[in-house]
Amino acid sequence: MKRFMFPLFWRIFLSIWLAMAVTVVASNFATHFLLDRERQAIERQVGLHELALEALNMQQQRGRNEAWRFLRAEGERRKLNLMLVDKTHGQHRLPSNIRERMQSGWYPNKPAVIELEGGYQLVAWPRMGGHGWLNPGFFRFIELGLGFVMISLACWWIARMVSRPLKHMEGTARSIAEGDLRLRVADHIAGRRDEVGQLAAAFNAMTDRLCQLLDRQSHLLRDISHDLRTPLARQRVAIELASDGGSEPALMESILRQNERLETMTGQILTLYRVSESGDSFEREPVKPLAMINRVLGDASDYAENQGVDCKLIADDDTKSVSVLGDAGLLQRAFDNVLQNALDHTPPGKTIDVSLALVQGQVEVVIADGGPGAPDDLLPQLFEPFFCADKSRGGQGWGLGLAIARDIINAHDGSIAARNRPEGGLQVTIRLPVFFGG
Repeated sequence: MKRFMFPLFWRIFLSIWLAMAVTVVASNFATHFLLDRERQAIERQVGLHELALEALNMQQQRGRNEAWRFLRAEGERRKLNLMLVDKTHGQHRLPSNIRERMQSGWYPNKPAVIELEGGYQLVAWPRMGGHGWLNPGFFRFIELGLGFVMISLACWWIARMVSRPLKHMEGTARSIAEGDLRLRVADHIAGRRDEVGQLAAAFNAMTDRLCQLLDRQSHLLRDISHDLRTPLARQRVAIELASDGGSEPALMESILRQNERLETMTGQILTLYRVSESGDSFEREPVKPLAMINRVLGDASDYAENQGVDCKLIADDDTKSVSVLGDAGLLQRAFDNVLQNALDHTPPGKTIDVSLALVQGQVEVVIADGGPGAPDDLLPQLFEPFFCADKSRGGQGWGLGLAIARDIINAHDGSIAARNRPEGGLQVTIRLPVFFGG
């Protein structure tokens, strides 16, 4: 059953419209309430009715002028304008603006009228603002204040309604990008009946699908690698037996070399799977990076000599005693992969520069080859599995060496990056935090 959708556009539109409508109604209500309170306050003044009777009696006994002076004095004392008029023929004595207010339904501000016997009225209105009424600016201030409060609340609610789920989704996406694949957007957001809810539901579905694909890829690599190892080992034994049996040496050497390449690739894939699966949950111990680099260079010396490439190491004095915390075997594999990549892409007669230094509390290892480098737009992809920039680098690998090195370095809380040197060649920079333990 398809759920009823309430689009975000209409939510925002109706929220602002209702806020403005409520503002208008509330401000009018407040204005009329204050005006009514003003009129009632005049009418409730103590003795106002008795005052009207006294003024009427004085007018009948002493004349209109005496009554007028009496009302004027009392009005000054009470801060009111007071006039005693004949209801039928005497209202023309009232100021024109007061007559208009009494006779018109347009003005909300009306004078207080005390009805007396004999057709007389005592008309009273306040002495304020020069016109006898509260300053209109006061009521405008009330309306603007109410409008500001109501619209501010509506805007706050709209901003909260839109920003909070988006911020939650942004945090979830960031956590997933950092490796926590279990996180999903909360159900109360994905269940919303608007575009935000649809976006959250689509995000969760996309994440589920990507996780499934990653799991399948990981399992596929693991299964293929495990399944290949047994027949490759048996094939190697058969090749060695055939070679011992007098088969053509050149052919056997070629077959054995290809077999070794397949075994190396299988080992690389298993290492990549191991690092990806374990993350940073492996045994760690202090490792001397300088000694490790020397071992890596020693292991690669025969291959470098065969390639006609010279490797030169420059290490600062303060790097001799420092250590990093990690798995010695994995770290050696990472540095060996980076060096092997440099050897594969350095022409004969060129030099590979390896430097070791301390930079901002980290051990920095730089391996720079003398090859052609790589296009700048492909540099971020060099550390992706199975990516080979063959057109620019001419390598013969499978695109796993640098990917494995990246995963190993990242698992050790380090960083790895590549850039082209101005003088030519690719420079790979590895940084690892220094271990200060005992």
